[in-house]
Amino acid sequence: MAPGILFDVDGTLVDTTYLHTVAWWQALRQHDHDVAMANIHRAIGMGSDKILDALLGPDHDTDSDDAVRTAHSALYAPYWDRLRPQPGAVQLVRACAARGWTVGLASSAAPPEFAALRRALGVDDVVAGATNSGDAEESKPDPDIVQAALDRTGLAPERVLFVGDSVWDVYAAAELDIPCIGLTCGGISAGELREAGAVATYRDPADLHAGLERLDRLPRRVLDILES
Repeated sequence: MAPGILFDVDGTLVDTTYLHTVAWWQALRQHDHDVAMANIHRAIGMGSDKILDALLGPDHDTDSDDAVRTAHSALYAPYWDRLRPQPGAVQLVRACAARGWTVGLASSAAPPEFAALRRALGVDDVVAGATNSGDAEESKPDPDIVQAALDRTGLAPERVLFVGDSVWDVYAAAELDIPCIGLTCGGISAGELREAGAVATYRDPADLHAGLERLDRLPRRVLDILES
């Protein structure tokens, strides 16, 4: 079985983290929740089914939760046609496929948002499988979406890497014993990603692409997967 690489998309391959932060901040303010943007930013990467508990506490009044989520989606939607890949994202995905690795996408985005992300990337021709929030019961940091991506691509956990930009990506991959490479282009520091368990960190997809060109920069555990 060829090795594979799974990518988170929001913040990792497409530059959306701060757009989501502002959209959640505005949606929360519409419903009288005053939450600091720094706190919202660090929760980005969770699915919308978990983020409000994380921001407002598990015992908060949930009566307005659906309305807040709907507001976030409405506030974020105008950006869909203006989304841009992270530096080097398209080249990285295509380079991985050119090496013979199976490439998959594992996103917590809702299906309409995920379609916009895929349009922004334009790499569907080299992607073996892609999953979104509609393919899993639980979102990150639970591993359901990553497992769904494994199932869809036919990859085994011992032959795959995961690439993400948030600690929630690292935690989800760890649940399946998959090493996760962290990218700091989503605004989470290398130190935070490593503390969460990332096996390596890079600035953005372009930096990781350079790392793959020089395999000596990669940890031994990663090399064992890619070279076996």
